[in-house]
Amino acid sequence: MKSLEELKKLREKAQKELQARKTENKAKVTVGMGTCGIAAGARALLKELMAEINRRNLDVIITQTGCIGMCEKEPLIDVELPGEDRITYGNLKAEDIVKIVVEHIVNGNIVEDLAIARADKE
Repeated sequence: MKSLEELKKLREKAQKELQARKTENKAKVTVGMGTCGIAAGARALLKELMAEINRRNLDVIITQTGCIGMCEKEPLIDVELPGEDRITYGNLKAEDIVKIVVEHIVNGNIVEDLAIARADKE
């Protein structure tokens, strides 16, 4: 540290990282990154998802998982909004991500034409 300003910037960065770790009351998106998902284009989906979340400055948890078990429907993502059912979207293309982010994550409306499953909130 060479200045008080550097210390303040470091503190702000650390506080932001700590805030990002809190998961309650945040939307969560899980991308299926098993071999089947990757082969079907999941990496492009993950890249587009991260870019769209950052463009909109949204506070969303993005995670990855292995095979979800519906290989014929890959690539897959799960969207979980606080207090809502988990929705699985399948047969996706990178351009579908913007629609899911805007309609489901931002506005809370399920994108019915892309949704393939719903898991009831326990």
